[in-house]
Amino acid sequence: MYLLGYYANTMLYLNRNLKKQTTLFTLAMLAFFPLPAFAGDSATQNLSAVEQQLQQAIDDMNSKSNRPIDTTVTESDKVKEPRSPAAIAEKPRKLSVELQTQLLQEMIFIEGGNFEMGSSLPTAANREKPAHQVTLDSFYIGKTEVTQKLFEAIMGWDYSYFPCATCPVNNISWFNMQLFIERLNQASGEVFRLPTEAEWAYAAKGGQQSKGYIYSGSDNIDDVAWYAGNAKKRSHPVATKNPNELGLYDMTGNLWEFCQDTMKRHLYTEKPRLNPLYQPSKNLKKKTMKVLRGSGYEFAANESEVFRRDGATNNVRMPDIGFRLAMSHDDN
Repeated sequence: MYLLGYYANTMLYLNRNLKKQTTLFTLAMLAFFPLPAFAGDSATQNLSAVEQQLQQAIDDMNSKSNRPIDTTVTESDKVKEPRSPAAIAEKPRKLSVELQTQLLQEMIFIEGGNFEMGSSLPTAANREKPAHQVTLDSFYIGKTEVTQKLFEAIMGWDYSYFPCATCPVNNISWFNMQLFIERLNQASGEVFRLPTEAEWAYAAKGGQQSKGYIYSGSDNIDDVAWYAGNAKKRSHPVATKNPNELGLYDMTGNLWEFCQDTMKRHLYTEKPRLNPLYQPSKNLKKKTMKVLRGSGYEFAANESEVFRRDGATNNVRMPDIGFRLAMSHDDN
């Protein structure tokens, strides 16, 4: 069976406690609606070397997923009809003045400093222990998760579940995110990237304004997050709950968010760290686990504390995984 191939192998690498119904439904949908093969001579002639490497990695994964399976899909679950590879590759990578202005205004400056990363609580998983000191330089991070509107403006396509312009983009892989960032940098003249796990954790805890909340911005999860108790099994428009101490939205709940770092279960030690980034391989085509932070709309309150970390392979696409942008302070 098709699922026993590529996607079954992907799920073996998943380190996440996803609900079975979501996982099986998503795998069926991925098989029924595979992403288009973006590569090919006519489609890649205008891509940069980095883009071509990323695109080839996407193609390598998608080439194994070309046999349909029987499944029943409701109208509300259907995704948009794919555009041709040539049309996507040739789409001008430009941002409107309005979008670029909004994007830059919503990059929030985070003053660097020291903080406690991880947890030593008995409820913490081994991959989240022990608590240890981390020092970070200043940086910028997105006020919200990347929206479907911004993603489609740059990429020319959006296959997200729960489509709406102000909802966070989903159903894209870590590879897709890197390709988007490469094109966004070309269009904007800026140097965006994914946040490191340490940057993400520091911002989620409130940075130098932290009040030590259980969740990002509150001890009451309903105030700040779309989670299993209120989300009704779907993501929601960004910035519709309260922000945290730094004015950041959805750092708990809505979608899990990919970081730059490669996932390692026993990475944390009690030794202090300075601007940590665990990325042992520079090969963008290598399939590996990447860190996820923030929890998602199908996870309970006791699975969503601010210290929670998890991982997924960089080729996996799920309806509850998205991302937000970051920038180094020196790049701005």
